[in-house]
Amino acid sequence: MRFLCLSLFICLLEAQAGQNTIGSQTATFQSTTQLVIETVSVKDKSGNPVTGLTAKDFTLTEDGVPQEIKFFEFQKFDEAGAVVPVEAAALRPPALARLTHGQISPEASGDIRYRDRRLLALYFDMTAMPPPDQLRAFTAAKKFVKTQMTTADLMAVMAFTSGSVQVLQDFTADRSKLLSVIETLIVGEDENAPADAGDASKADTGAAFGQNDSEFNIFFTDRQLSALQTAATMLGRLNEKKSLIYFASGLRLNGTNNMAQLHATINAAIRSGVSFWPVDARGLVAQAPMGDASQGSPGGLAAYTGAAANAVATNRQRSQDTLWTLAADTGGKALLDNNDLAQGIVQAQKSVSSYYILGYYTTNANLDGKFRKVKITLNNQLAANLDYRQGYYAGKKFNKFTTADKERQLEDALMLGDPVTELTIAMEINYFQLNRAEYFVPIAVKIPGSELALARRGGAEHTLIDFIGEIKDEYGATVSNVRDKVDIKLTGSTAAELALRPIEYDTGFTLLPGKYKIKFLARDAETGRIGTFEMQFVVPNLNKELQRVAISSVVLSGQRAAMSEALFNAAKDKNLRAQTTNPLVQDGLKLIPSVTRVFKKGKDMFVYLQAYQQGVETAQPMMAFVTFFQGGMKVFESVPISVSEASANRLKTLPMKFSFPLEKLEPGEYLCQVTVLDAKVNKAAFWQAPILLIP
Repeated sequence: MRFLCLSLFICLLEAQAGQNTIGSQTATFQSTTQLVIETVSVKDKSGNPVTGLTAKDFTLTEDGVPQEIKFFEFQKFDEAGAVVPVEAAALRPPALARLTHGQISPEASGDIRYRDRRLLALYFDMTAMPPPDQLRAFTAAKKFVKTQMTTADLMAVMAFTSGSVQVLQDFTADRSKLLSVIETLIVGEDENAPADAGDASKADTGAAFGQNDSEFNIFFTDRQLSALQTAATMLGRLNEKKSLIYFASGLRLNGTNNMAQLHATINAAIRSGVSFWPVDARGLVAQAPMGDASQGSPGGLAAYTGAAANAVATNRQRSQDTLWTLAADTGGKALLDNNDLAQGIVQAQKSVSSYYILGYYTTNANLDGKFRKVKITLNNQLAANLDYRQGYYAGKKFNKFTTADKERQLEDALMLGDPVTELTIAMEINYFQLNRAEYFVPIAVKIPGSELALARRGGAEHTLIDFIGEIKDEYGATVSNVRDKVDIKLTGSTAAELALRPIEYDTGFTLLPGKYKIKFLARDAETGRIGTFEMQFVVPNLNKELQRVAISSVVLSGQRAAMSEALFNAAKDKNLRAQTTNPLVQDGLKLIPSVTRVFKKGKDMFVYLQAYQQGVETAQPMMAFVTFFQGGMKVFESVPISVSEASANRLKTLPMKFSFPLEKLEPGEYLCQVTVLDAKVNKAAFWQAPILLIP
């Protein structure tokens, strides 16, 4: 399916001068039409394609409103899929040349080069595959081109590397060209390319903007999914069905990833008529529980009890779940745990049989971004199965919105199932127990300053951001929400730093224990660009914690800021109750959660948590310390602290604060562990999270 906006401009021609003018103005009429393309596969009970149908045999409705089919075409393939034998000499690629980056050529009027052709796009995610897996993927692609590609196939080659999606070869039936591109990838022509300048090597000016924007590079999965969304959009220029074979070594979502990007990628593929066919380039793997010779063996009993083996299997399965989801939600199929990676391309090849292309101009011309449900049926009584896209999301135009439209756009975007990922958003959610029933849940949101637009108003630079958020329980009922508009004024010096530093917004909610889902939107009010963050989280019932020490969530931070700093507390004049309740605010200073858990060498690290001793008359001392692990080995441990002064409440809350320098640690990835001990009752609590230390 494809969604297009066509603007038609009609000018009145003057009888004598070729132009009809009223005074000195030209009369111009403008209308907008929206062409929607649907690809429909019609098969009988035996699974064979039904041919010979015309546009009159179909009935098409959008949101229940009948639509007139204006464009109709039948794509017929050789269902036998015979491979035409080609001499080996003819498949010998030419001399290796430097890759040229092109684009997917759109169809021109009367262009028939894609008619009766099966479109297969090979997509290599170089950021998600180590060199051995890359070689296996390239070998599988060469095998398919040489021995399994048919005369009905057109293939394109795309790659995601160096932060961008590149079209290395547009759709072609020329096998020698395809092999030449793949051979060049095997050689690795970009291995000596300079590193991205937008990394952690940039100087830190010490301005009060928090961590460098490079901390957002930790969202590798979001960037990979965003690149996949870009590739699907590129393929959407063509009306025909497209199959994207996605080579990657797994794709794992974790607690810091934004589920909105996964949904946006899937929806973009559906709009563009693209089905994903992921291929796990690792193949069939048997991993040793204690690891191979490339890393040190883990300590403890896990290697002998089977826990390590279970962890290896679980991590691998999690890395395949996202691949499976991408395939299932777009009509494809994932190839997992198979050493013949070429079968993944064959699956995509055999799945596309003869189909019909139906195009219509929707009668609903509103560019409201809402979902439109499409239904297609056959007029005759023929018993057949129809396979087609069930709907699409309409486009949006922000620059023509009125004030009321802009407000409605933000509220509608919160309710729409199609997330918007025009802005990058990072979020951290914590919880602290207030009493036996309620928990305070502070939320910190970060947006890269480089993605916000500056405007000059009243002689000062400023950036205007709209925020709207909603929390729902596990039954789908809304339990809390927030709506805020923040106008941040900047001086000349801080405005220059905005391109390198993120802006942080925070708020807080009071919730009961349970499972929740948060959806949060931020909009740059100057450009209309929106970013969506979606996440499920749990507020545990610490009253039922009997075996371990009851503790809050742990906040890791690299900075404390004054409450007057607008860049860190955009809503500093609002939600005052939340600010007074927030345990992260003490003595006029606010502890700024790292959110992405990226820290800079040479700076201090702050750790904060609370421990609770319910049901006791007098709080007993507790001990706590922070430990860093790397490769299974302990590389750092803070000085243990003993806390005995508790808050005067029924929870006997014991606040625990750590502050230590990071200058003696080398840059790299670490596992941070916080240990809390209650020696009197022989209880302990452990909390772990990965962190990244940059130069």
